Amino acid sequence: MAIDILVPTLGESVTEATLAKWFKAVGDTVAADEPLAELETDKVSLEVNAPAAGVLMEIRVPEGADVGLGAVLGVLKEGTAVSATVPAPTPATELVPAPVPQPVGNDPVDIVVPTLGESVTEATVAKWFKTVGDAVGADEPLVELETDKVSVEVNAPTAGKLASIAAAAGTEVSIGALLGTLQAGAGAPAAAPTPAAPPPATPPSPTSAVAVAPASSSVPMSPAVRKLIEDNDLDPAKIVGTGKGGRLTKGDVMAAIKAGTAKVLRSAPAAATAASAPLQPATELPPRIDDPREERVRMTKLRKIIASRLKEAQNTAAMLTTWNEVDMGAAMELRAEYKDQFEKKHGVRLGFMSFFVRAACIGLKEWPAVNAEIYGDELIYKNYYNIGVAVGTPQGLVVPVIKDADQMRFAEIEGSISDFGHRARDGKLGMDEMMGGTFTISNGGVFGSLNSMPILNVPQSAILGMHTIQKRPVAVGNEVVIRPMMYLALSYDHRIVDGREAVSFLVRMKECIEDPQRIMLDV
Repeated sequence: MAIDILVPTLGESVTEATLAKWFKAVGDTVAADEPLAELETDKVSLEVNAPAAGVLMEIRVPEGADVGLGAVLGVLKEGTAVSATVPAPTPATELVPAPVPQPVGNDPVDIVVPTLGESVTEATVAKWFKTVGDAVGADEPLVELETDKVSVEVNAPTAGKLASIAAAAGTEVSIGALLGTLQAGAGAPAAAPTPAAPPPATPPSPTSAVAVAPASSSVPMSPAVRKLIEDNDLDPAKIVGTGKGGRLTKGDVMAAIKAGTAKVLRSAPAAATAASAPLQPATELPPRIDDPREERVRMTKLRKIIASRLKEAQNTAAMLTTWNEVDMGAAMELRAEYKDQFEKKHGVRLGFMSFFVRAACIGLKEWPAVNAEIYGDELIYKNYYNIGVAVGTPQGLVVPVIKDADQMRFAEIEGSISDFGHRARDGKLGMDEMMGGTFTISNGGVFGSLNSMPILNVPQSAILGMHTIQKRPVAVGNEVVIRPMMYLALSYDHRIVDGREAVSFLVRMKECIEDPQRIMLDV
């Protein structure tokens, strides 16, 4: 029976891919679930496996062609299970490495960059915990990687000794890149230190009959390579392609990035460039006179991405901020009365954030645009309420997400916030814990902020800013009294949220906080 080999689901918002490599040729026998081809998207590379055991009868999509979801890549003739043939060698720069096999004896084991999470394709080597020659145990942390969201530790795949370091601290690496090698075996001698030499600007062509041709803007390239070129502001005409027909590969681009030979030359002054890009490499700025009273520190990956995203929010959204103030008296009295019993029963302190999270969920249900996002020329309204809580860390701001917060009790919300805070400061948050947010709350009041204009956490359409509680004279009826007041600020994207909706949402939150019974009764 003939079975079509189809392009699988590629991930959220990904609709096309490039066929990077066929592992099999027509007539080859394959086993069920054996990799047949590799697809490359603008986010990740993935393998397409055989749906059954049999023989590859037809290849309909050649290497280098772009394909959409559900497209037929080839045809497999199903048959009895057969032993798989060994695929032809593929350049390491074009493949996502398979899981490291169990080492035999003292075979060297590659230490590679693991999958970093949805939409994350690169990281910075923050620090090595071991030096060449050090003995390591299985699963012992070897190196720390820093992404735009979290820090990730790469553990030793087996016991042995660190033989070499291929990516030093500060190096930018992508998924599957080689970090170093490990000499397997508890008593294995360490290999001689191998200094990590930068790759040449023009990588040698793999053994092939294809001639190396210079790449240009007219040369086809995969979405992933195109994104890499755009993100790094490179001129493809200055990069030599080693792929089929002169096609650019990721390895070609990464080599050009490290060599610094393909940067687009800018004639605009530095000020103009800075206006269009959030950060400009220090090497491209006019020389600066050294001053012994100054300290120069390389920006972390996290700090760079924070800067980029904040600037993106300002450049793309029609951002506007509206304010109100809330009397915190009733919430403070409720907290003071029950905080001891609450902590004794639930094992977590009762704070004010749970009041605001629950109040936000009530307001978001009544004003759906505040919980929505713009996707191209469409509006996406979300009937779930994942509240991001901004947490400051020594490395920068992170926003872990409380999933389905509208279905959680106060104790569950407070427990999640406390756990997020501790693990954020230790760099232990997982990628999935900072994804999927629909609305964000930032509490600058813990640092003493009286008022502010928070910046959107794109692609969300709104963010709430809480501030310090301050006793102020206010009019209550016909009298002036001293009350504990807090300013609330709601920044929103005016392209999707109208002023009436923003103001009404903030008023609804004010009502809930000033009368906490509304939160309990959801009225």
